[in-house]
Amino acid sequence: MISRHRTRLATLLSVLLLALVVPFSALAADDAAAMFKTKCSPCHGADGSGNTPMGKRVAARALGSPEVQKQTDAQLQNVIGSGKGKMPAFANKLSAAQIADMVKFVRGFAKK
Repeated sequence: MISRHRTRLATLLSVLLLALVVPFSALAADDAAAMFKTKCSPCHGADGSGNTPMGKRVAARALGSPEVQKQTDAQLQNVIGSGKGKMPAFANKLSAAQIADMVKFVRGFAKK
């Protein structure tokens, strides 16, 4: 009897844990998309191509290009946090976790 209750309790705890984890990871992806839209797309474009009037003016990199995608996550985090060339730094505007989420979002522009 006790064993059956432990099994049910373990199952219930597993379900609750999954219910908490899945929405948080989905929220992170949604947050990264919203951050990209407000902070990055004016230069990089919604598709990450850099093909916007501002992107052309500042020579924004195409985020799906091999040049960008070959960089390590740490390198991309540094670029986002510290800025590079005409790209502004975001370390004072975004948390380290948000910058890491942005790197994951940028990886989504990789050419398939």
